[in-house]
Amino acid sequence: MKVNHILPVIICALSFNLVAAERPQKPNVLFLMSDDLNTALSGFGHQQCKTPNLDRLAQRGVKFESMHCQYPLCGPSRSSIMSGLYPYTNNCLGNGSKIRREIPDVVTMSQAFMNQGYYAGRVSKIYHMNIPQEIIEGTAHSDDSSSWTEAFNITGPEQDAPGKKTNWSPKNETSQAFVGVVSTAGDLEHADGMAADKAIELLDKVKDNPFFLAVGFVRPHVPLVAPEKYFDLYDQEKMQIPYVPENDLDDVPQIIRDYKNNKEYGVTSESHKGLLEAYYASVSYMDAQVGRVLDALEEKGLAESTIVIFTSDHGYLLGHHDKYQKQHLFEEATRVPFIISVPWMTSEHDKGTKQLTELIDLFPTLTDLAGITAPDSLQGTSLRPLLEDTESPAWTKDAVFTISRAGGESLRTKDWRFTQWGFGKSGMELYDLSKDPGEFTNQANNPEYASVVERMKKLLLAKRDDAGYPNFVAKKANKAGRKNKKQKKKK
Repeated sequence: MKVNHILPVIICALSFNLVAAERPQKPNVLFLMSDDLNTALSGFGHQQCKTPNLDRLAQRGVKFESMHCQYPLCGPSRSSIMSGLYPYTNNCLGNGSKIRREIPDVVTMSQAFMNQGYYAGRVSKIYHMNIPQEIIEGTAHSDDSSSWTEAFNITGPEQDAPGKKTNWSPKNETSQAFVGVVSTAGDLEHADGMAADKAIELLDKVKDNPFFLAVGFVRPHVPLVAPEKYFDLYDQEKMQIPYVPENDLDDVPQIIRDYKNNKEYGVTSESHKGLLEAYYASVSYMDAQVGRVLDALEEKGLAESTIVIFTSDHGYLLGHHDKYQKQHLFEEATRVPFIISVPWMTSEHDKGTKQLTELIDLFPTLTDLAGITAPDSLQGTSLRPLLEDTESPAWTKDAVFTISRAGGESLRTKDWRFTQWGFGKSGMELYDLSKDPGEFTNQANNPEYASVVERMKKLLLAKRDDAGYPNFVAKKANKAGRKNKKQKKKK
């Protein structure tokens, strides 16, 4: 959508007081999570996407600029965040998994706060939900009721919203893979506006007692629906398509080469720009709803007693490496935006850290900051040292671990990304990030990098054992054994 007028200026009605507050005895927690959001935030250096409200949250807190998910798919990632466990340990390896079914006695992040007398509320998507179907239906079939005092689902029109509807994926005309809707309806008539409304209502309801409030925003998950004014922030013709070298995927293993790449979607140069505009418009719409919740926190006098976290469940490819969506193990899929604001630990200037961190680190961080007893089983590490000093020598994590479909396992260090597929049987990737930050040249089969491959392979195998791989193998074997017994009984 070409812009023929001056871009509207988004003005925040209220801004946070940047004077550090005194730590409350029982600090509140406001956990805000987006869906399918990569690091396309202006505060993270993105030149196109406009996110003024998240930028002001970053100015109050700390940006984690190398935060990585544990599985680039909604269900497994969210279960990992809420349990503080790697997917190999909690056995949630697909969108059909349910944390309580896999680990009946698990104490989830919000549950740990409930056990200390906190109100724990959920608004919209925190555990997995099928989007758009469950927003249209107002359901949440994969939710964990034991995690909440109260839970509220949102019902919205999604791709059926009034307005101009376009499918930017010519080869998938019957799917919702890349549908965008320039909606004539207002902010409050879509899912994220409704979620913000409910969150504001709950803040007023629980403001006099300690609370853990989790608010899920579904944009920019497809369908890419946003009111027209957010599309007006962007000029479709000026969208910058990600750079992809010719024959970029020729050197990656066959098992992942053709997965969710443009052969499947047929996105043209023109439609690619439309897709990017719709994605960024959805992000800006979500950002505005976050801003409404942050304003309410201030208006109700809760800003100085509330820890605020914003993140996404995983990253998202938008034509990077000629690929789209998730379940890949490139940087754009594993890396997520992450901001945490702790009022009594905040300076007057926005801060960022490039230290390697993982989403499983959130659970122990919040229990540490709030003085809450954490389960002994947690596999993450409290981020407190980096909140106190973004270059703290006390932070010793030097690798992050992400798994995906088809036995994909990836270890990311400061200088390297090493990935193997089929649990090491279907090929490898090695990227020298000091020379190749875009991960375009796979050095796994280059003799000059043989020693690096062996070293990274050993580190990955050690990390996956720490992440619960033996537990995963044992459960898999037990499941196969039970299946064989049933088959023998039938015979």
